[in-house]
Amino acid sequence: MINRFIPRDISWLSFNDRVLQEAADASVPLSERIKFLGIFSNNLDEFFRVRVAGLKRALAFNEKQAKEIFFEKPQIILDQINDIVIQQQQQFDHIWLKVQAEMAKERVFIKTDEELNKEQQQFVKFYYEEEVESNVIPLMLDDARTMPYLRDKSLYLGIAMRKKDWEYETRFAIIENPTRRNGRFLLLPSPEGEKHVILLEDVIKFNIPYIFSYFGFDSFKAHAFKITRDAEFDLDNDINTTLVEKIEKGIKNRRKGKPTRFVFDKDMDSSLVAFLIKKLNLSKKDSIIPGQKIHNFKHFMDFPKIFESEKQSKVRSSFVHPDFAGRQRISDVVVKKDVLLSFPYHTFHPVIDLLREAAMDPEVRSIYITIYRMAENSKIANALINAARNGKDVTIMLELRARFDEEHNIIWKERFEMEGVKVLLGIPEKKVHAKLCVIKKRLNNKTIQYGFVSTGNFNEKTAKIYGDYCLMTSNRTVMADINRIFSGLRKYKEDLSQVFKACKNLLVCPTNMRSTFLILIDKEIAEARAGNKARIIVKINSLSDKQLINKIYEAAAQGVKIEMIVRGIYCAVNQKNFANPLHAISIVDEYLEHARVVYFYAGGKELVYISSADWMPRNLDFRVEAAVQITNKKIKQELIAMLEIQLKDNVKARLLNNKLDNTYVQNDKPPQRSQFELYKYLRKKTK
Repeated sequence: MINRFIPRDISWLSFNDRVLQEAADASVPLSERIKFLGIFSNNLDEFFRVRVAGLKRALAFNEKQAKEIFFEKPQIILDQINDIVIQQQQQFDHIWLKVQAEMAKERVFIKTDEELNKEQQQFVKFYYEEEVESNVIPLMLDDARTMPYLRDKSLYLGIAMRKKDWEYETRFAIIENPTRRNGRFLLLPSPEGEKHVILLEDVIKFNIPYIFSYFGFDSFKAHAFKITRDAEFDLDNDINTTLVEKIEKGIKNRRKGKPTRFVFDKDMDSSLVAFLIKKLNLSKKDSIIPGQKIHNFKHFMDFPKIFESEKQSKVRSSFVHPDFAGRQRISDVVVKKDVLLSFPYHTFHPVIDLLREAAMDPEVRSIYITIYRMAENSKIANALINAARNGKDVTIMLELRARFDEEHNIIWKERFEMEGVKVLLGIPEKKVHAKLCVIKKRLNNKTIQYGFVSTGNFNEKTAKIYGDYCLMTSNRTVMADINRIFSGLRKYKEDLSQVFKACKNLLVCPTNMRSTFLILIDKEIAEARAGNKARIIVKINSLSDKQLINKIYEAAAQGVKIEMIVRGIYCAVNQKNFANPLHAISIVDEYLEHARVVYFYAGGKELVYISSADWMPRNLDFRVEAAVQITNKKIKQELIAMLEIQLKDNVKARLLNNKLDNTYVQNDKPPQRSQFELYKYLRKKTK
């Protein structure tokens, strides 16, 4: 019997395996392969911090209830996770060895503390004394001492020390790797034609005899390890505290999260391993993983750009949308026509420039915008602050609960409020994830409104690597809907469903997005039953919503042609009764596919929506999300054309099948790498 659903967490591991495939692909530039290894590692850390932690808490649930939520019993999933992660870690280690061999061909070498020549030894000693020593705090360990708190984003050196005249006793210590202050990579003096790099932990290891010189130890064994903690916290336990206080308390409580994974150098002193396992209160049910020498590989996403063969090419750099070419103001264009920006192919500058123009325009009265994640030194934020300084009414719906960005957003909240910006803090129990902006200006006794609806964050950094769409528009119906949403956010204690239902062009979660899509799928089913053409295309990051999956199953059974482009989680399974099997692919390439687009043939009318929401219960039921119907015929056809390009990918597309084997799409057609083809398609429109 075929299962009706793939457990979400098992599907996610399959996605991370696709990331690992990119690291293994010899056709991918070496620096990109190293970056993909870093992405794989960072993804896995977050997975253990959130999903594995959640599964372990779910062990206390009613078994039937837990199986309904997770699509399988939590313990069965946890057992599968352990098996898959160990297998993937072995693949990772094998790929890293191959990458290092390729690096050697480029004359780039990562040196350990034991491989330094005399000049490098002097360099490392001096660097440690001048730059690192003040950031190193050795902590002695023994049974009599309380185990110091270990942070789950940090890398540690576990040190076992002995003296010659000690027959049995070994002393233990740990040192946190100060990568936040010193970085992870240090370029060494190198022979001509070569580049040598040393990791910060090896800088510290080389200096360990100096660090512990006061104790008279004769031998030292130092090996890296890290832990991953439960990162979840409940925001709604204490109704007597403000949301900001809850967030701040939750961030602090992450320090208390139970370890969910312990990864260590397999060559670490066995008595130290046993000591750490005991002190961390780990058991056989926890993920205790002996690994290779290097851990916290996420830092390798920022490996130094030192490969001579990979000089930065400008052939595929972002370009200006043709509607914004020339010297005209962005707002002048948007007031006259809809414009669709496709990141990272189109530059993000028009979004920033639109807000900068609004900040300086004496006719602009107000700016309303939602913010979920911002760049570190956000130009978006600076433009909004400048608008407030210039006397504009600036209102920001700032989502403080953007996971792992909570602290960053709290800092921005304080800055915004200091500058006179009004900050809304969302709705209890629901994150605001919609990507919306409306700007109002008064001109010739008329109110003019314009703005944008996006599939991704207003973040100039991620816009360079995330594939997203942003509709810039002055459509009156869309602007009216955005105003309704902001009205609801300001008065969330009222019945939001009534406010959101009044929207005419936007579909809004948690009110009517799922129900509208279910109705539209039903209409395709009716067309198929009548013998007419019926087609649905869904491009999203994740698919795990049972109601929508079951409706897709019903459509497939009736012969509706269903094609899906799903980057990450995919819980659907092809069933034997499908008259038209689901065709689902995942594209993992240079850019992260992040846009959400939904297409219905609709008897030839061809309805197209772009959205901030994935098809997951968390998005559809527990977030405020927005999807906008594309009514501009030219833009609609452009989006359909881009979907068709991606569906034809036979280079970077993998089949999402029941086996979860990530088989590459193979056919007898000419190679088509969709991200390259999208670039060419959009670039051609500028000429």
